[in-house]
Amino acid sequence: MKRFLLPHLICPACLPKENPLLASVSREKDGDITTGYLSCNKCKRRFPIKDGIALLVPDPDASLSGGQWRYEDPDTINRYLWSHYAELHGDDENRAANAAWADSLADKSASALDAGCSVGRVAFEMAARSGWAVGCDLSRNFVATARRLALERNLTYSLPLEGKLREVFQIKLPDDWRTDNLEFVVADALRLPFAGETFQQSASLNVLDRISYPLAHLFEMNRIACRRGASFLFASPFSWSSSEIPEELWLGGTVTGPHKGRALENVRSLLEGKGKVLSPPWQVSRSGEIPWKMRSHCNHCESFKSQMLVAVR
Repeated sequence: MKRFLLPHLICPACLPKENPLLASVSREKDGDITTGYLSCNKCKRRFPIKDGIALLVPDPDASLSGGQWRYEDPDTINRYLWSHYAELHGDDENRAANAAWADSLADKSASALDAGCSVGRVAFEMAARSGWAVGCDLSRNFVATARRLALERNLTYSLPLEGKLREVFQIKLPDDWRTDNLEFVVADALRLPFAGETFQQSASLNVLDRISYPLAHLFEMNRIACRRGASFLFASPFSWSSSEIPEELWLGGTVTGPHKGRALENVRSLLEGKGKVLSPPWQVSRSGEIPWKMRSHCNHCESFKSQMLVAVR
């Protein structure tokens, strides 16, 4: 974990109180802490740093819950790698989508966060436009993969070609992609380990319908964003499922309840100040939809369409 993150970290277990974390370093190279731990003086919890990866979740030793295990599966990781980086090895299926995500970010910001970063593409785009950027995800293998790509600047992976045949791909980062100001950590999008008002740029992409408490996630994204001079990129396909989230917590897709109707309009209303849940309010400057794909094998891709908006304040 790179040292530039240290001043901005807080204990995720103590939230909503924001208690700083202190570093105890066993091994470090060129400002990158590879072994050690972060500790909270209030609750006395310790958060390990192993192989350069900080585990900033309330209980780092807890086993995976719910459907989280599927995001640790190697084939799932490879499918996300294709979705994020395929145009870097000549497959243009998602080139337009990745360009659209990048185009929706602010041109310049001091600090940026991608919450639920998966294997990191948007965080790399943020690093090109920010003083520093961080991606976080609950999947340890997602974070390990993104961090390895940032450190080594190349990565080989494979996907099914047909049946038991596999196709091998190599990702090589363009020379002008910055990584010195970029880090990835393991963290929960419902309990972000960052101090309030830290980020000028933030993003939550395709996360809201996959976490147990969507409104709490929006509250967290609001907390860590600067009160002025901030930009928030939000997107979701709104694939609500009661197996993922209790229906009463959905932010749309229902005919009754406080969030009945379409979710994008409900999210817009919340950002703009409805119920004073998110304060100070945001102004939506842009909205639309971004289609993207995820490959299973050479003749089969899943198609998604994420509804997006950009909010500023």
